[in-house]
This record gives sequence, C-alpha cells and structure tokens, in this order.
Amino acid sequence: MTASVEESVTSSSQKELTFAVGDGVGSVSALLLRPDVARLLYVLAHGAGAGMRHPFLESIAQRLAARGIATLRYQFPYMERRAGRPDSPAIAAATVRAAVAEAARVAPGLPLVAGGKSFGGRMTSTAQAEAPLPGVRGLLFLGFPLHPPGRPDDKRAQHLSQVRIPMLFLQGTRDEFADLTLLRPVVQRLGERATLHLVEGGDHSFHVLKRSGRTDADVMTELAATVDRWATKLL
Repeated sequence: MTASVEESVTSSSQKELTFAVGDGVGSVSALLLRPDVARLLYVLAHGAGAGMRHPFLESIAQRLAARGIATLRYQFPYMERRAGRPDSPAIAAATVRAAVAEAARVAPGLPLVAGGKSFGGRMTSTAQAEAPLPGVRGLLFLGFPLHPPGRPDDKRAQHLSQVRIPMLFLQGTRDEFADLTLLRPVVQRLGERATLHLVEGGDHSFHVLKRSGRTDADVMTELAATVDRWATKLL
C-alpha cells in the first residue's frame, strides 16, 4: 500500500488525506479527525447515497472526538467519481482494506475499530468476513442495512457468522432497512461477540419524530455514548 500522496491540515485536529486503493482503482479522499488525546480510531465508511462529508457523519465524528475517539472517514471510488451506482463488493472491500491500512499508517499504535453507515458498514463486515482486517478489534454499524425497505430478509447477514471480533449494531426502531423481528435473531445467533443497541423511534438515519420529545441532537449524544462504552471494553 502506498502512503498518502496528499495531506493538509484543515483545523487544529483534522487532516485531509488521499490514499491509493490499488489494483488500478485509483485514489480516494479521506478526513482524519484526531483529538489531542485519542485512545481509539474508528475507520468510518459512508452510506450508499452520501459521501464522507454528510452532516450525520460530521456530527458523529465530532461527538466521538469529544470522547477521545478519532475517526478516519473516507470515500468509496464511485462516490469520488460522483457515479450513481455503488462499487462492486470486491472494489468496496478493497477500499475498506486500503482505509484500514491508511489508518494504521497515520495513527501508528492507536487501536482500530471499523465499520460505518449502512452500506459502508456492510462492506466493512464483508471485507472482515473474507479475511481479518489487520489491527481491527471490532466492527461498528451505524444502521446495518439488513434488507431493502419492504423486502424483509436476512441474507445480507449470512457473512457475519464468519466475523470473529466484537460487533456493535446501532439501530433505530423505525429503520425500514432492518426488520427487528429478523435483526434480533441475527444478533442472538452471533452470540457474545454481537451487541444490539436500539434507538427508540429512530429511522435509518436515526431521525426521531418531534412527538417523541427528543431531538436529533439527543440521539447523536446517545449514539456517541454507546460507542464510547462499547469501545472502552475493547481496549
């Protein structure tokens, strides 16, 4: 894996990076947000419809940084090219591996977890199931996309049985991409290595209805606190 070809400080703790995916795929962009006292780094992939700069990812990255958890957000090649269709699983998995390697390079010695929002989380677990991601201690899913809306099925979770490291599933109870009558048994079958945290009233983007009495900011705080507690157990 080649080193980053471009780095520039954009704030006191955030860097813009570019790293190579390899096999002729080219390079992709990334954002490293590292607090002054970081104890863990989350390699964070975006969802299918929005890139690494989406407000949700920016918000969770900032809140995790406040808790001493660094993040490396990165683009999949199709998003870098502004293409409409996501990359093939093979290219996506190769990108995940390149991002993990880049995280280890820019933050040597810092423990790693990996995962992401929806598609990004599933592609990370796909890569991990194929062959362990070097140095990654756990997988963290921000809304695992178990199935398309209105088409309940658990086939997308079959590969998770090959993952042997801890997994945290953060899921909204109104998530149309994950019927809880299917997701709960999936998590149960994975045994002690899997943890499911449900966000009451949250949809696939973790938005909550106004009548719930909660705000999206409240939910983001809940997510960050849950990740913090889970990640601490991995150290």
